[in-house]
Amino acid sequence: MKETSRNRRLVFVVQKHKATSLHYDFRLEIGGVMPSWSVPKGPTLDSSVRRLAMQTPDHQMDYRHFEGVIPSGSYGAGPVMIWDQGTYEPETEIAKGVRRRITDRVEAERIASEELKEGNLKFTLYGKKLHGSFALVRTKGFGGKMAWLMIKHRDRYSMEGWDAKDYPLSVESKRTIEQIDGQSRLAPASFGH
Repeated sequence: MKETSRNRRLVFVVQKHKATSLHYDFRLEIGGVMPSWSVPKGPTLDSSVRRLAMQTPDHQMDYRHFEGVIPSGSYGAGPVMIWDQGTYEPETEIAKGVRRRITDRVEAERIASEELKEGNLKFTLYGKKLHGSFALVRTKGFGGKMAWLMIKHRDRYSMEGWDAKDYPLSVESKRTIEQIDGQSRLAPASFGH
């Protein structure tokens, strides 16, 4: 089936970033930009684990393709890796624990935008490393309105003990963050930070 703008899935990327500290930047396409969360320990497929995800400024869509080194003196200086990427579909809960994936592009954009504002995003990821149903839920209290939890819903992709650090290679270049850091290629003029 030919992909049209109405049936094209929304995209996501996870960029492993070694700036002041090592973290994973999780970004979802919503409304022509990429709302972003910094996940210090990285996403997981272990449904018994909740990961802190601090919301950061939205990034431009083209930033999802960046893998390289942000030069010293720039905000976020350090190596950036495309750790995972793929597409996603927002979900709506139709009964406790029962979710419906939104495949229509127009409806998906609307649902994702509404859930983002409400602080309770549910979605299915189709990545190279991350698969299945997830949620991002804004917390009440710790960290203020910027603090969220990234939660893996229990499904056939759930895997006890699954940890991002056990998957150190870029899905684009097959390099480690240390190999990327050793390169001389510079980032584009606008880093999206």
